[in-house]
Amino acid sequence: MMENDARVTLDYIEFTSPKLEETQAFFADAFGWQFVDYGDDYRDIQGAGIGGGIERGALRPPLPVLKTDDLEGMLGVVKKAGAQITADIFDFPGGRRFQFIEPGGSEMAVWSDH
Repeated sequence: MMENDARVTLDYIEFTSPKLEETQAFFADAFGWQFVDYGDDYRDIQGAGIGGGIERGALRPPLPVLKTDDLEGMLGVVKKAGAQITADIFDFPGGRRFQFIEPGGSEMAVWSDH
């Protein structure tokens, strides 16, 4: 189990868009952000002040993503605090993560690069 002084930071925000190319063009034109393409359905946002991405898909609220050094420990912490796990730990390019809904209804994720 993680200690109470575990460092967990807001590290990334993920958007979805059914019109990925249009959203990307808007973010570039309006905010000057740049992008790294990860396949046809994901863009990593560069230069926004915080990490971010756009995933092609049905529109949903932005997903705040926290970073931790102890993913399994943090999974236990959020469960104990009352979160509903919506996606158990899974691998993705660059690390592993899980997703949950906090008691107030917001979906969030936690990731680790190892």
